[in-house]
Amino acid sequence: MMQPGSRWYAVQTHPNAERKARDHLNRQGYSTYLPHYLRRRRHARKTELVQTALFPRYLFVAIDMSSQRWRSIQSTIGVCRLVCNGDEPAAVSEQVIAQLREREDAGGFVRFDFRRRFAPGDQVRVIEGAFEAALGLFDRMSGDQRVAVLLDLLGRKVRVVLDAEMIAAA
Repeated sequence: MMQPGSRWYAVQTHPNAERKARDHLNRQGYSTYLPHYLRRRRHARKTELVQTALFPRYLFVAIDMSSQRWRSIQSTIGVCRLVCNGDEPAAVSEQVIAQLREREDAGGFVRFDFRRRFAPGDQVRVIEGAFEAALGLFDRMSGDQRVAVLLDLLGRKVRVVLDAEMIAAA
C-alpha cells in the first residue's frame, strides 16, 4: 500500500531481475509497480504468450522521502540503481503511472491499441519467415493480430495469412 506523501521513482534492475527486485523491495515495506504485458513468442514452430516486463530492467517504487530511507534501495537484491537526477532520485509523474494502470486489463496486463497500419492495396514486405523479403499487397486484417497479404508467387497472386509483426511497409 502506498504511504501518504509518497511519489513514484524508477528503479533500474539487473538483467531479468525485475520480479526479484520487486519482491525484495516489497519485503522492505516499499510499494512497487511492475507493468507487464503478454508478448507472443514463437519458438520451435510453437507460438505462446509469455508475461514480459513493459520496461525491461525497470520498475517503479513509491517512496516517502521524509520518512523512508531511500538509499537502502541501492543495495537491494536485484536492484542495479535508483534512477537519479544528480544526487537526488528523479520522480516519475503520477500521471504516467495512472495512464499505465488505466491500460491494464482484468489480469493486470497492459493492453496495446492495435490500429490498422495499412490500407487494402498498400505495398508491404515480409520481414521474417518462409516468405522473407517477398513483396506483396496488403489485403485485410484476418483475426487476432493476423493479416492477409497477396504475394506474387509463380506468376500469380496468392493470399497468405501472416502474423502482423511479420510485415513492414515496402
